[in-house]
Amino acid sequence: MKPELYEVWGDTVDGRHLIYSIGIGACVSLGAFFGAQHLLNGWVESAQMARAYAMLLGIVGCLIGGAVSARLFKPKRHVVEHQADLGTRTQVLIELQSEFGDLGRLSDLPPETIAELREMDLYELFAQYEQAQVAPATGSDLPAAVGPVQGVRP
Repeated sequence: MKPELYEVWGDTVDGRHLIYSIGIGACVSLGAFFGAQHLLNGWVESAQMARAYAMLLGIVGCLIGGAVSARLFKPKRHVVEHQADLGTRTQVLIELQSEFGDLGRLSDLPPETIAELREMDLYELFAQYEQAQVAPATGSDLPAAVGPVQGVRP
């Protein structure tokens, strides 16, 4: 039988494992809370302070329950990474521009964004695409995937 997968907070989970995890978390956290409350009522003078400490231990129980669930139930997602070739990347830029309009200029971006683009090896792609957009419409400086501009003679 194939497991039923659900998306919870941006992650993919198995429905059965989610139910088990909720049960484990509830049992551990409530067990920690009620056990601590029972023990602390005899040691702490104030019932309010005993309840406050018990709540703190209940929160610790939530963390322990989460750790136990994470250990028992492994992630269900499969991350697949692949490097797209220059033609595919350029085609994506063309589609973005046709759908959303002008992509803007790299010179308008903050330094942090430039650093991220360089880190992801995308800066040169955007720079070449930007250069091709401002170059004369001869088609000579366009990336290979874009091709010559139709209807314009050099």
